[in-house]
Amino acid sequence: MLERAREVTRNGRYTYVEYARFADDLVILIDAYKRHDWLMGAVNKRLRQEFAKMQVEINDEKSRIVDLGRGESFAFLGFDFRYLRSLRGVMRPHYTPRLKRRTALLRELKEVFRRHRSQPIERVLSLINPMLRGWVTYFAVGHSSECFSYIRDWVEKKGQAPSGAGSETKGLRLGAVE
Repeated sequence: MLERAREVTRNGRYTYVEYARFADDLVILIDAYKRHDWLMGAVNKRLRQEFAKMQVEINDEKSRIVDLGRGESFAFLGFDFRYLRSLRGVMRPHYTPRLKRRTALLRELKEVFRRHRSQPIERVLSLINPMLRGWVTYFAVGHSSECFSYIRDWVEKKGQAPSGAGSETKGLRLGAVE
């Protein structure tokens, strides 16, 4: 659908139109240079024409135009995308797991800890490891380390046995998720 737009706007190894699609979700990225502003209208028109041929309607309530250069952000497939200045002063894309996704994972983990409160920690680990492994694998791209640290700290805190006076703290310590 947009392959032709990508090829027509190619300049050497650079493309001025790029897109990502998954199921019924679509993100179109257009180069931010002022001389390419016309592409925004052209791509929008082309997209609506192609969807009309397939008798598919665009949900205008869910669809929006975001200018990352102005500090706006958007969510796609569980990630928040924004454009930030790096430590070297260069603008670069920055994508992190959405807070909503992290909260959902913590809710699931909390339920496992609650249901298996009296079980040995090895049993609880055998239940949460696949959940954590899948989550970490999916969100391994981008800038996820801060989110991963938060989850690791939360799980380690939940896995600690209550300590009484004079007892040694025996708890859960996660190195790397296997």
